[in-house]
Amino acid sequence: MPHESPADNEPDAPLRSRGVYLLPNLLTTGTLFSGFYAIVAAIDGNFTRAGIAVFVAMIFDGLDGRVARWTNTQSEFGKQYDSLSDMVAFGLAPAIVVYQWGIAGIYEYGRLWGRLGWLATFFYAVAAALRLARFNARTNSATDKRYFEGLPSPSAAATVAGFIWLASDFGLSGLPALVLAFLVTVLIGALMVSRFSYWSGKELNLRGRVPWAYAMLVPLAYVVISLRPPETLFGLFGIYAASAPLYWAWRRIRRKRHHPPAHPPANPGSSTH
Repeated sequence: MPHESPADNEPDAPLRSRGVYLLPNLLTTGTLFSGFYAIVAAIDGNFTRAGIAVFVAMIFDGLDGRVARWTNTQSEFGKQYDSLSDMVAFGLAPAIVVYQWGIAGIYEYGRLWGRLGWLATFFYAVAAALRLARFNARTNSATDKRYFEGLPSPSAAATVAGFIWLASDFGLSGLPALVLAFLVTVLIGALMVSRFSYWSGKELNLRGRVPWAYAMLVPLAYVVISLRPPETLFGLFGIYAASAPLYWAWRRIRRKRHHPPAHPPANPGSSTH
């Protein structure tokens, strides 16, 4: 039961709540716990568990906002708590997982490679922070809710964690694997702070009715993912990460084909007879 201060008893004093909503913040805590566990698992060298923990954090992150809207329990505290938890789970955790997996091993090939390694992971963490800050700053602006500007941080974390999970299962090692991890980390970080438009899926009505055939796609997706989780999840989120820049490139190529550049008019004085 919320307590009251003497000032709250005054007629003109606004009522102030002393508590927080339990259910959505409990789910947000699940996001934070999963991100922290991914860091601990990576430090212990268990990269399969670290990758799984990042995907579990995505599930919690997807649920807390929807539960808050469905139960009408949104709050400014929940918004800030969610953003801080996302920074840990989708900013710091993937960067540390990549570094612990193999970026640190680049030092064996020279100090320059080592510096590039930790700078790549730091770049990813900074990009995640900038992406979250930009999203929070534009939450109430009149933007198209159907699209995100830049790759969302949960999808970015899933792509990076999926790659490390896949590489760990296949036992990838050596300088080529380390350079590939370096490139994936930098590229995904750059996509987070880019201006590419990514489909948000917010127009989907999860409480509405769908045809029976569409309902069968859900268990089919579970079956496909359960057969080979690392390959499937990395492939799905990798395709999503590449979708926006590929669509942008396709539109530019199509525009050039349909609207070729106009030739400059000939100089009348240069014509000869």
